[in-house]
Amino acid sequence: MNSEHVTVVTQLYDAFARGDVPAVIATFDAQIDWREAEGYAYADGNPYIGPDAVLHGVFGRLMADFDGFTVTPHEFLPTPDGVVTLGRYTGTNKSTGRPLDAQFAHVWRVHAGKIRRFQQYTDTAQFVAVARA
Repeated sequence: MNSEHVTVVTQLYDAFARGDVPAVIATFDAQIDWREAEGYAYADGNPYIGPDAVLHGVFGRLMADFDGFTVTPHEFLPTPDGVVTLGRYTGTNKSTGRPLDAQFAHVWRVHAGKIRRFQQYTDTAQFVAVARA
C-alpha cells in the first residue's frame, strides 16, 4: 500500500470539500491528463490536459450547473501507482431543481507527489436525467 498516494488523493478531496480550488489544483501535475466518463456531459473536452483545462472545462461547468455539488469518497483502494476511490456525487441541478445522488469510481495515477492522471467512471444516465426538464 502506498500511503503517499492515498495522502495526496485525500488532500484533494478535503480541499474540494472546503471549496479550496487552488489547493485542489496544487495537487495536479502541470501536465495532468484528466478524462471524464464516456457519455458524460463534460467528456466533450477529453482529454483535458493541464490544470487550467480541468478548472475551466470541468470544475467551472459543474459549479455553473449544480448547487451544493459534493464529491464524497467512501473507500480508497491503493494501487501500485495511485488510488481507486469509490464514492458518491450529490447536488441539485440548477436548471431543473432535481437532486443528484450518483455513485462514482475515480482512478488516480500519482507520480512524485502530484496527480498525473485521472479517469472518472460514474452513472452518466443519472446526470442526464436530472438535467432534463
